Amino acid sequence: MNGNELFAAGYKQESYWWEAAPLAALPETKPPAAVDLVIVGSGYTGLAAALVAARGGRSVLVLEAERAGHGCSTRNGGQVSTSIKPDYATLSQRHGAAQALEIRREGIRALDFIAELIEREHIDCDWEVNGRFHAAHNPQQYEALAQALGHQAKGQEVPYEMVPRSEQRREIGSDRYFGGVVYPRHAQLHPGKYHAGLLAKVREAGATVIDRTRVEAVERDGQGFSVRTAKGSVKARDVLIASNGYTGPGTPWFRRRVIPIGSYIIATEPLEPKLATELVPHARSLSDTRKLVFYYRLSPDRRRMLFGGRVAYNETDANVSAPRLHDAMCAIYPQLKSARISHSWLGFVAYTFDTMPHIGRQDGLWYAMGYCGSGVSLATYFGTRIGQQILGQKEGATPLDGLAFPTRPLYTGYPWFLAPSIFYYRMRDRLPV
Repeated sequence: MNGNELFAAGYKQESYWWEAAPLAALPETKPPAAVDLVIVGSGYTGLAAALVAARGGRSVLVLEAERAGHGCSTRNGGQVSTSIKPDYATLSQRHGAAQALEIRREGIRALDFIAELIEREHIDCDWEVNGRFHAAHNPQQYEALAQALGHQAKGQEVPYEMVPRSEQRREIGSDRYFGGVVYPRHAQLHPGKYHAGLLAKVREAGATVIDRTRVEAVERDGQGFSVRTAKGSVKARDVLIASNGYTGPGTPWFRRRVIPIGSYIIATEPLEPKLATELVPHARSLSDTRKLVFYYRLSPDRRRMLFGGRVAYNETDANVSAPRLHDAMCAIYPQLKSARISHSWLGFVAYTFDTMPHIGRQDGLWYAMGYCGSGVSLATYFGTRIGQQILGQKEGATPLDGLAFPTRPLYTGYPWFLAPSIFYYRMRDRLPV
């Protein structure tokens, strides 16, 4: 298929999720002179914190540089897991066995928490607990998965089922992999609908959300802070930085500690129902063991394949990434060679130098960020916890409180080291171990 034939009629270089959940059209307004709490960022973290604080009696202002929800909260793949990236052994070396266990448990708590929140708040977001099939890209990775899952530390066990290569066709319509593991409790949602639901709840609670209002600086002002924007300054008792992969120069300490990495996704045109079922028999989320992971799933209506991953050394245009993602998708699913692309987009996730989320307070500023590509559940959970901490509630305590938030010399927010790192991991993925 040549470049012109690759794109469907009506192709859009924007998030597929905006079709059913367009970004909200908020009224243009100036920020108030003063509030109790200013939140920088209108993604899942900021909205979860705003909901807690507003219901706790605080006057809350959420500021967003672009349209509300413009970032990864409406651009992600909608896969919901228990992901804390470092394993128990790594965390034990860093923090000791007891704290390592509690940190790992936070991932499990986050998955439980988002399910409870969606049910409690009656958020219509195509929530489904379909499980995830995590595929081994070589035989050694299958053995490593089986070994690790067969020796889970007591207290952090997660349900799983190993699927050998001889049986993997019941999970995926592909012979590309060497077996894998099913995590039955992992889930899916529609990111745009979920964000819209949270935004509505926040506004109903009395918080003010103003978009297209970039924060230029946050400065000490007596016992509180002055938050400067192009539309004027706001005095606030407390400020929460919740900008994650979109953290800008207005908050330089935080910008030095998160690494924005573009993740790219395509959506295919509608597929025949029989083909869609062949590709993903149980409509699970899918991912694989490569360091440069591909993640994919069917759309909530089971008609399209949504396929994402990292396909460029440096950040690129979504029109450039689309053919590369299509090639990667067809390497797994040759059945999709004739499937054209209806949407192509990207969003910036925030990695950290220790591959850990971080939550806490720095020079009086609250923060929660750095979800390392697993932000749907973690951002909701840690956004709520930091909101509770701002209110002084004991429920807000987490085992991540007080952990150092590392950076590196010469890093100011532009990841100049990204291309060589991507090259290194791409080479590693090609090795048989």
